Amino acid sequence: MSAFSRRSLLRAAATAALAIPVGGLFPVARRAFAAPSGGARRVIFFYFPDGVAGPAADGSPSLWHLQGPERGFSLNEQLQGLGTFKDDCVFLNGLSSGPTDTGSHPGGAKKILTAVDGGNGESIDQYLARTAGSGTLFRHVYLGAMANHNNASGDKHISYPSAGTSATPEDSPMRAFERLFGKTNPSGGGGGGGSQDTLAASVIDTTMKDLEELRGQLGSVEKKKLDLHVEALREVERRVKGIPGMMPPPKATCSDPRIDTSGLTDSVLYDPGNFPKILRAQLDLMVQAMACGLTKVGVVQASHHTSELIMSRFPATEMYDPKFDMRSHQASHYGPSQDKGKREFRDYFSQRRWWVQQFAYLLDQLKQRPEGDGTMLDYSLVVLCSEICDGNTHSHDNLPFIVGGRGGGAVTSGRLLNYGYKRHGDLLVSVARAMIYGALAIPVRGRYQDSYPAGFSK
Repeated sequence: MSAFSRRSLLRAAATAALAIPVGGLFPVARRAFAAPSGGARRVIFFYFPDGVAGPAADGSPSLWHLQGPERGFSLNEQLQGLGTFKDDCVFLNGLSSGPTDTGSHPGGAKKILTAVDGGNGESIDQYLARTAGSGTLFRHVYLGAMANHNNASGDKHISYPSAGTSATPEDSPMRAFERLFGKTNPSGGGGGGGSQDTLAASVIDTTMKDLEELRGQLGSVEKKKLDLHVEALREVERRVKGIPGMMPPPKATCSDPRIDTSGLTDSVLYDPGNFPKILRAQLDLMVQAMACGLTKVGVVQASHHTSELIMSRFPATEMYDPKFDMRSHQASHYGPSQDKGKREFRDYFSQRRWWVQQFAYLLDQLKQRPEGDGTMLDYSLVVLCSEICDGNTHSHDNLPFIVGGRGGGAVTSGRLLNYGYKRHGDLLVSVARAMIYGALAIPVRGRYQDSYPAGFSK
């Protein structure tokens, strides 16, 4: 019996007053999008590195955690990217991975999906893979984006098939595609052919080098004006690409799967300028694999803790600065105060906003695909997480958890839940219950005190 099962899932499942599932994250099953068997059909864990702009060392309040009532809350600047999906998410305050190894990136990464110290247990994704996901062709899909960069050691990975031993994610979307679908991604891109890819290419991107040279010659005010102008042009470009007859790339299907890997080869997988495209390809691949029923359980690991990922090289983002290399971990050590006048904190804040936008993209891809009487997002649980809270203090309290989707009716979304202090293992138990028991098995207080999923024992 794994330490995770013994110390976390069983103890929590046997507790009649379990805080999150009972009247909390998973309320009584009154649901608009309930699967016939109840519960979540799939789960995706989306990890990003180095925490958030949480409570600062000088006592300044968190710029990540939301304030307000359970229903009438507003999103802050760091979470604005989820504006379209506010009603599809549950925002969680007060979850902790516990005091052991607090202040440590590796310690947090080991606990984030295992809920036990030192990674000495099976992680929730691996448990669900061998239970709820056992009937699929691929019980578990673990995709990375530069998650193995610089020969990353095992403690930089977050999925644990067994106590103390982590799995290794697949960083190549090309290899992952071939493994999942049994064939090479057509034309190495999502456009269905070289000629269409060329025609669909961004005109702005082809002139970006010239634009950046011009930008380097401008003052701060003129730079802002140029950035606004480029963004306005991009909006026009996006609209044009959406007009019928303008050759948008064909949608992928299970009989004709495809992702956009154009320009990507093994030799450039660890070029930071390619990171946004690699991550996007991995997110698209995860959604396609789930839409085609190949898997129910997935983890997307974006980089790894103490990341040397140079986010200032991400083209067409607010972090982009070709003349200054700013790494994720470097920016996270912004100092005792959250001062946007300081380069490190300003970039760190922008980086966190970018991660939120990637999470929003994943939710959007699920929401675009019809399923049952709703969408894939209605039947999914998507968990956003990082190994620490504030990037500078490295606290393991008040971790940045957001859950997207309704889990087949197991979750009432559009809520802000404040727990004061709860171990985050309760959240992992809730996710497990949503998939294994089904929504109908969750809500009644104490009803399942003596009933456990297969493979569990007291």
